[in-house]
Amino acid sequence: MARSRYIGGFVRLIGALAVGVLIFAPLVARAVVPMGFDEARHLLNRTSFAANLDDIDAFAKLSRAQAVDQLLAWTSTHKVVTPPPPWINDYESPRRLRSMTDEQKKLAQREQIEKGVELRSWWMTEMLTTPSPLTEKMVLFWHNHFVSSLQKVRSPMLMYRQQLVLRKHAFGYFGDLLHEVSKDPAMVIYLDNASNRKGQPNENFAREVMELFTLGEGNYNEADIKEAARAFTGWSVDPDTGAFMWRPLIHDDGVKTILGRSGNFDGDAVIDILLAQPPTADLIVAKLWREFVSPVPEPAEVKRIARMFRDNRYNIKVALRAMLTSDAFYAPQNRAALIKSPVDLIVGTLRQFRFETGDVLPFVLASLQLGQDLFAPPNVKGWPGGEAWINSATLLQRKQLLDRLFRAQEQRPTGITMSPLSDAPNGGVKGGGDARARVSRAMTDIRFDEDKWRSQFRSKEPLLPKVVLAAERSIPSPDTAQAIEALRQLVLDPGYQLK
Repeated sequence: MARSRYIGGFVRLIGALAVGVLIFAPLVARAVVPMGFDEARHLLNRTSFAANLDDIDAFAKLSRAQAVDQLLAWTSTHKVVTPPPPWINDYESPRRLRSMTDEQKKLAQREQIEKGVELRSWWMTEMLTTPSPLTEKMVLFWHNHFVSSLQKVRSPMLMYRQQLVLRKHAFGYFGDLLHEVSKDPAMVIYLDNASNRKGQPNENFAREVMELFTLGEGNYNEADIKEAARAFTGWSVDPDTGAFMWRPLIHDDGVKTILGRSGNFDGDAVIDILLAQPPTADLIVAKLWREFVSPVPEPAEVKRIARMFRDNRYNIKVALRAMLTSDAFYAPQNRAALIKSPVDLIVGTLRQFRFETGDVLPFVLASLQLGQDLFAPPNVKGWPGGEAWINSATLLQRKQLLDRLFRAQEQRPTGITMSPLSDAPNGGVKGGGDARARVSRAMTDIRFDEDKWRSQFRSKEPLLPKVVLAAERSIPSPDTAQAIEALRQLVLDPGYQLK
């Protein structure tokens, strides 16, 4: 009888193991099976500005997990390769500006605008040359989440320092990033917390930190905003140095009640309360989903990844890894499902075809004209992205830009039709002969070595459109087209606007 029970138990154990094998075998297989060309191309297309053949071939030999781990490892060792502008430690005090004559103010304003252009050019150059494009994509993601703008901050130095904060925590812990960026001087100025004081609370920062940075609409009420605004009183900026300043005399040290909790909270305590709410992880993961996977997040997947995100102290790499190794990321319906932003299109094209460029001002201006002015999102909600990138005007401008890039050497144009420098109220650049001449000169420096670029496809010519396009081409290339014309037709295909 004991032998019978032993045999019966053994049989049940074998049966359970067999069921386990059937359930988990596909997961184990996916963990070790090489991705193959198509999955590697899709991953690199989403996590960099452009996937090139050599990288696709290398990543195709890796499993999904190995490939994502490699991308994340590169971000850990990455250092900025582009030297920053020389003025990054020069702060222009508002007090000094108030004492200037009208003529001096005009000169100072002009200098500020020129520094803003230098700052944009610095970042554009870094995106073009970085060995870790995923780093730049994440910095851009956080720039569009924790929005500040040169238009209101009016200090290129403070905007540069804010980006250092975003870079420092881009793949770290979201809680650390939230705490630090909330005290960042550019953010304090942009959301008016410098004027938030006891007895006269300014609710701007309290509202946006709940609505846009953490909880999302529907997960707080107006009373929570009013009470949180009281907690953030005293967070200010030193007008002489531009550094964050704590002003205890204007801080409201009374008891506040926020999201059902009461206490003598300061700003840091409020941020900790927000981080303790499940909707915070949901919001960040859903936004990452729209950036990397598809325009419409899948609720069950968002909940699954958000739970991992929270359980790992808001470790950003954990969320990214879970997302980029998921079946949903590689699902056929989610490929070619995202529209390239202006930066994706411009930087991706220059990197994809290995264009040689000098001054990047034409591309800074092209991005602005197409709707993505670096360091100057349109409002606190940032660039809406997705279908908002494309309308009849911007689609035509996108195609004109691509056409002119591939005709640059044969025509040597006087410059893309863009507006150079001026004191535009949007912090942008327009008017001014010197800048127009600069754009014209920069266009003559553009080089594309077609033969050298095509050499990577020797014996692999059928792969060329698969590398360049995220979807099957919809406009066949004419059989009689010359090589350069065939490439021009390829990038003018509607599929080139997708990733």
